[in-house]
Amino acid sequence: MSRYIHLNPIRIKSLQKKDAKENQAALMSYKASSLPGFLFKKKRRNFVNYGFVLDYMGGDNFKGRKRYGAFVAKGLTQDLDNPLALGKGSGIVGDEGFVQWIKDTFVRQKKGQREQPALRELKKVFSPEELMDHFFRLSGERKDDVLTKGKNSDGRAMLMELLYRFSRITQPRIGEMVGGVDYSAVSQARSRLWKKLAKDKNLRHKFETIEKQLADLSRLKI
Repeated sequence: MSRYIHLNPIRIKSLQKKDAKENQAALMSYKASSLPGFLFKKKRRNFVNYGFVLDYMGGDNFKGRKRYGAFVAKGLTQDLDNPLALGKGSGIVGDEGFVQWIKDTFVRQKKGQREQPALRELKKVFSPEELMDHFFRLSGERKDDVLTKGKNSDGRAMLMELLYRFSRITQPRIGEMVGGVDYSAVSQARSRLWKKLAKDKNLRHKFETIEKQLADLSRLKI
């Protein structure tokens, strides 16, 4: 989605016959684009959250910025699908499991039904250490099992997802907190969890119960 938006400035007739090098120069000189700040820290604007996207590339560091630059550059030499087309009919962009989970968790299912308070509650923040302490107490999961590197348990994936939601830390940081795994392993584990939550009622009930308890604790804390 981010790449598609950053390539929008060259989707005009006058640039359609230009080569990749010319189009890249046009992108970097487009004043209304945030792309330069994703690639060079000196060209940043203080109202843009660059880390949210760069987390998927390894973090807001030289390596992550270089990866994102290469990722965007691919769109200069090949046709890309419009990611917005994936949201037709629902307005939600993501794989099937994620879309279903969003519908089940946040979207009103019946006319007149009150929207669940989860979105409001997720605005409350725990420190990562607090969140982990609460998670192990509420879930009954064994700390050693969840934090052992190499395990792909549901408990581990739930902890990753809750850290991301309630502590608002980056995926690389979550990887460090749960045993020193790569950011891509965190992303993959969260994606697998969304799919399982859409299909496994028992797991979804457990996750939503822990989530609600955390939200209640956070509300009391504030």
